[in-house]
Amino acid sequence: MENLGQFLPLILIFAVAYFFMIRPQIKRQKDEKKFASELKKGDKIITKSGLHGKIVELNDKDFSCVIETMAGRLKFDRSAISMEMSQKLNKPAEKK
Repeated sequence: MENLGQFLPLILIFAVAYFFMIRPQIKRQKDEKKFASELKKGDKIITKSGLHGKIVELNDKDFSCVIETMAGRLKFDRSAISMEMSQKLNKPAEKK
């Protein structure tokens, strides 16, 4: 019983680290994977580097997509698309 008391602070540190750091990151990864799989032609998106465009083609074989911008068409990996920025872009305007 005395040995358990010595390891209790260490166990609590790991529990706190799991619930406040690891678990939210896993949830975020699941959300991003779901977002990338739900992309469709015609969606307006923003890449993580800040490039704005519209999806013209999706390739499931190599998990990429072709984005049409004002400069032309560019091929990107779906993981390069920013989930937060794209959702803000496609969110309907709020009525006041």
